[in-house]
Amino acid sequence: MTGRWVEELRTTCEMQALGDGIRLTLDLADVSFADAQGFELLRELKTGGVILLGPSSFLAERLKSV
Repeated sequence: MTGRWVEELRTTCEMQALGDGIRLTLDLADVSFADAQGFELLRELKTGGVILLGPSSFLAERLKSV
């Protein structure tokens, strides 16, 4: 997850979370890499209550600090 895809994910999550009581879940099973912006977004989403499922061991290790 790099470059324009980070903003695409941010925009999509914001659009989907507009309704009250909606809880988002992201399946990260096929995400093998994220740049600094990608990790920042994933941290923001996790802090905001988005469930992050199936991250690779690389992603999971980097996200532990959240």
